[in-house]
This record gives sequence, C-alpha cells and structure tokens, in this order.
Amino acid sequence: MPPVNPGLFYGALAFVGWGLYPLFFRELAAVTPLEIILHRALWSVLAVALPLAVLARWSWLGPLLRSPQQMRMVLLGAVLIGANWLIYVWAVSEHRVVEASLGYFINPIVNVALGVAVLGERLRPVQWTAVALAAAGVVWLTATAGALPWIALALALLFALYGLVRKTAALGALEGLAAETALMAVVAVPLLAWWTFTQPGAALAQVRAGGDAALLGWLVLTGPVTVLPLLGFAAAARRLPLATLGLLQYISPTLQFALGVWVFGEPMDGARLAGFALIWSALALYSADAAGWLGGRRPG
Repeated sequence: MPPVNPGLFYGALAFVGWGLYPLFFRELAAVTPLEIILHRALWSVLAVALPLAVLARWSWLGPLLRSPQQMRMVLLGAVLIGANWLIYVWAVSEHRVVEASLGYFINPIVNVALGVAVLGERLRPVQWTAVALAAAGVVWLTATAGALPWIALALALLFALYGLVRKTAALGALEGLAAETALMAVVAVPLLAWWTFTQPGAALAQVRAGGDAALLGWLVLTGPVTVLPLLGFAAAARRLPLATLGLLQYISPTLQFALGVWVFGEPMDGARLAGFALIWSALALYSADAAGWLGGRRPG
C-alpha cells in the first residue's frame, strides 16, 4: 500500500481550522469586530515572527524595504485581507455564518472571473457554464431574500483580489503575512492603546478593571489561530497537486455552513437552499473540470 501523502494531513489541518473559525470567534462575542481585528493584527505579527526567527528567514526584508512597488503591493494586500477579516468577524457576531460560508463557496468562481477581467484569461465552455450557474445562484438568493448577499460577495471578492495581489508579489506565504500584519500592527497598536484607555467597554479595559481575564487569552490566540492554518496550507501546497488542493478547500465553507445551520440555528428554507444548490452545482462542475475528469483533459 503506497504511503499517504503528508500534504493531505497538512491541507486538512488548514481547511478544518478555517472551517471552525465561527466557533472560535463566537468566544469573542463581547468584543467589537474592529477591536478583534486590531488584536488579530498585533498577535498575528508576533506569531508569524516566531517561525521566521527559528528558520532565520529574514533575507527578504531588505529587498522588500528597498522596493516601493513591492511595499505598495504589501500595503494593498494588508488592506484587502484586513477588510476580509473585519467583514467575516462581523458576520459571525451578527449570526450570519451561512452567508459568510457562501462567500468562500463562490470564491473559486470569482477567481475565474477575475482571471478573465484582469489577466485576460480565456475560459473553456465548461468554465463559462460554472460561472453562469454561480451567477444564477446569486441572482436567485437576491430575488428570494429581497436583498443582495453582500457579505458573501464582499468576502469572495476581497479574498480573490487578495489572492491576485499575492500571486504577483515576490514573497512567500509566511513572509507575506509577516509583512502585511506588520503594516497592520503599525496602525493597530496605537489604536488599541487609545481604545483601551478611552473606551470603558474595550476588552483590555475590562480585563484591567478586574473583568474576565480569559478574554485576553482568547484575543492572544487570534495570532496562532491565524498563522497555523496558513502554515498548514503552505505545507500542503508544496506537496499536493493543485486539483487536490482545490477540492480540499471546500472543507472550510462546508464546515462553516454546517455550523451556521445545525449549531447556530441560522435559517435555511427551501428557497435559500435552492440558491445554494445552484452554486454547489457550479462548484462541482468547476472542480470536475479542474481535476481533468471531463473530456479527458489534464488538470492545470
């Protein structure tokens, strides 16, 4: 029996970790989403600095600081991922986990659309069909709910744009996150200090006043909780074919969807389920094409 590719373990670790995010951020319900993001930036840059220090991987820093173009790309990446984090945490706090999961279901389709719009890529008929099905699903959800699923669309678009920025950047996953969170921390640290000493409801102010000290522990954990799945993803990406990695990525929104419906009790009526079914059909078609299961095409 051939040995199991360790990339499967690392990929599962990453995507299951991301899929369980709603459970983690529900523990921070007493903290405003913006304050959570400020803490996340601070503790993430500290968490990502540790493996870089252990590996002595700092040679990228000098060239980055000497390149205004790369610094602009890092700044843009920091803004995009910061906005993605803020909307996601807000969605969890507002009991809209299912809609947030939809964003990550449609993210691959948005990536395809961006490839056409920005990179001038050409789609095969099967890919156009997948895009059309996903668009039909979004239109159906908008029509039946009477409102655009803006959380899902914003999360998908922000993450797709972030991926596009990272694709053109000269930094690895770990180094890129270190640079982005360092830029965020430059803003987050003074804002956190101001927030703590001027807002009585601030998390650190509550802890200082003798409140729940465990709250600080949960905030500190936002760092490792952010970095560890990324490390798992980076390890998986080096060991797995892209088609396999693409299929594994659906673990995260599937877990989030299940948590939203069966743990947090968010509504899922027949009309809404039909919209999700259209999007799941688009993903199935897109994934089958990417894996080379249609027409004998090789993955790629």
